[in-house]
Amino acid sequence: MRDRLILLPGWGLGSAPLEPLAAALQGLNERLHVHVEALPALASADPDEWLEELDTSLPQDCWLGGWSLGGMLAASLAARRGEHCCGLVTLASNACFVARADWPEAMPAATFAAFRQGCQADAGSTLKRFALLCAQGAGEPRALGRLLAASAPMPRAEFLLAGLDLLAALDTRQALQQFRGPQLHLLAADDALVPETVSSALLGLQPDIEVGVLASAGHAFVLERPHEVAAAIQAFLSEAKDD
Repeated sequence: MRDRLILLPGWGLGSAPLEPLAAALQGLNERLHVHVEALPALASADPDEWLEELDTSLPQDCWLGGWSLGGMLAASLAARRGEHCCGLVTLASNACFVARADWPEAMPAATFAAFRQGCQADAGSTLKRFALLCAQGAGEPRALGRLLAASAPMPRAEFLLAGLDLLAALDTRQALQQFRGPQLHLLAADDALVPETVSSALLGLQPDIEVGVLASAGHAFVLERPHEVAAAIQAFLSEAKDD
């Protein structure tokens, strides 16, 4: 299934932000089958349970990709599948979402803890705030934030909290080093959630990967600039297939 790409969405905002990108990719290559797969509805924050659910439901021998949390899960699943994964594409995704002593290029732990507390107290307001954070750095952040919030589903609070706890628990550094297939990691220069400095940190983990940074873009560049992102992904896929 070298002509199949699975895209996994990020936390909280559902699959809608990735649909324009999927359509743009299909427009560039009608032989490429792109599918946006919803994240599992799990109340557990155990990464192994999420990966088991995804490994069971997703086809083997395809390209795996994802936005933010979806990219972290795609990276972990790619390492788990090894040669049965054609390659990996992550979009605005970090190796560790929450900063650690040996990975400072991430959200400060205190900021994340306050965000989680807000989600526990008022999930709806927190999702709206999150949409605005994702839109920061965009050309028209308010309009993009409203679009993200309007299309977001309203999962049960326990699922949202489990997803946040999963974000805090995931560490894909070893997975990125173990997976030997082609990798493309696209980041944004003005991302309010994943700092641009992640680009050099990722290359420090695995120098043979491709890393790109979109100028004048924020965390939601997948929705704001789908055609530009699709062109970068298509170029990567074509080059990888030629190797």
